[in-house]
Order: sequence, then C-alpha cells, then structure tokens
Amino acid sequence: MRFVAKSKYVRFSPFKLRPLADVVRGKGVQYALRMLAGHRVMRTVPLKKIIESAAANAKNLANVEAAQLMIKDIRIDQGPAVRYFKPGAMGRSNVYRRRFSHISVVLEQIDKKEA
Repeated sequence: MRFVAKSKYVRFSPFKLRPLADVVRGKGVQYALRMLAGHRVMRTVPLKKIIESAAANAKNLANVEAAQLMIKDIRIDQGPAVRYFKPGAMGRSNVYRRRFSHISVVLEQIDKKEA
C-alpha cells in the first residue's frame, strides 16, 4: 500500500533540495530521518517534516509503523519564483528571484519477504 504526503510553496530552491532528496530516495524511513537529522543545514527541515507526515499518514490509515516503510518516490518540483529588484552598479537595478519548491513523498510498505 502507498502513502502520500505533499507540501507546496516551500521557501527553498529546488536546486538546493534535490541533492538531499537523492540521498534518501529508496531508503527506509527511519534511516532517512536519522540521516537528515545529522545534517546541520536548514534545508533538511521541510524534508524531515514531509517524510514524518507521510509516516503519520501510514500510521493513521493502515496502522503501519515507520520501520516497515521505505521511500518509494520523493519528488521536488519547481514552484513559483518571486522576482524583486535591488540596486546594482551605476544606478541600474538587478533582478533577484526567490524560488519556491513543491515536495511530494510516496512511501511504500516493505514486504516481509523483502525484509
């Protein structure tokens, strides 16, 4: 059975979140949460929260513990970008973009044969 959790408009660039998602993709939920807790960057916080949310969905919907789940798919898509201007050289204005991300996580129960 699959369990899904989504988060939209996360205030981190998808280019900075995707390397972290690549590391935890295909791993167990407990391993992924421990690995993300070991990093000292703020970018791991939304990833930890969304994985914990998907694990809580599994617990509430089918009474499946986090130890029996693996991350089947984790996707980080580009959200909207807020454009703003700051002063540049010689009186010009420079365009800056504040990028947002959409995160979706799919967890799958590990079969007893695989474990």
